[in-house]
Amino acid sequence: MISEVGVPSYWYLITRFGEAQNLLPAALWVCLALVRAEATRPLGYRWLLGLALVALLDTASKVAFIGWGMGVARWNFTGFSGHAMFSAAVYPLLMTTLTARLAPVWQRVALGCGFALAALVGVSRVMVDAHSVSEVVLGLLLGSAVTLLAILQAGLPQVVWRLYVPVLLGVWMVVAPLVAPPLPTHWMVTRLALLLSGHVRPYTRLDMLRGARRKTPPVHQPQPIAPG
Repeated sequence: MISEVGVPSYWYLITRFGEAQNLLPAALWVCLALVRAEATRPLGYRWLLGLALVALLDTASKVAFIGWGMGVARWNFTGFSGHAMFSAAVYPLLMTTLTARLAPVWQRVALGCGFALAALVGVSRVMVDAHSVSEVVLGLLLGSAVTLLAILQAGLPQVVWRLYVPVLLGVWMVVAPLVAPPLPTHWMVTRLALLLSGHVRPYTRLDMLRGARRKTPPVHQPQPIAPG
């Protein structure tokens, strides 16, 4: 099935798996489980702190562009991709924690699958024309840093789940993107940016690219040599 703009509709479904309102409840549940156990408490605190910091950085980058036009035209960068960032920060550790009963090798497989899913969400953001490649790549790097730094400092999670917990989390992660209404996060960030900047009109990607073209010096064309 193809959408009206020629993009296969499954990309719009995949991109919903990176929405914060679907990922953050699952992340909070996992974080609470990590914090409750003494052995995994440092991992939970580091992960939660990192997640909060990159969420603030992601929001700040978008507010800076929408409110003041602070982007990088050469990279076509207007702010980190929040979908890519949240996916890379949540899915790998979520899957690793849910497989904590298994051998470490399977936890590493789950970690890799989490990063692969995050990368797929990132590709979907480019395919639906929501973000540029640079915004997705930097978002993925930002989120991946949260996961990797937490695990490198505190090790793989060792949490003993009751069987119903991974089942409920799995159902939530599959069903929520299908039925939960999307939150107007872009509208909220835009309102915040205009409130802080005092401007009445948000800066857009088109404004940035037009400005970059105006600043590009004209290409010197060699003049033909007159005969004689």
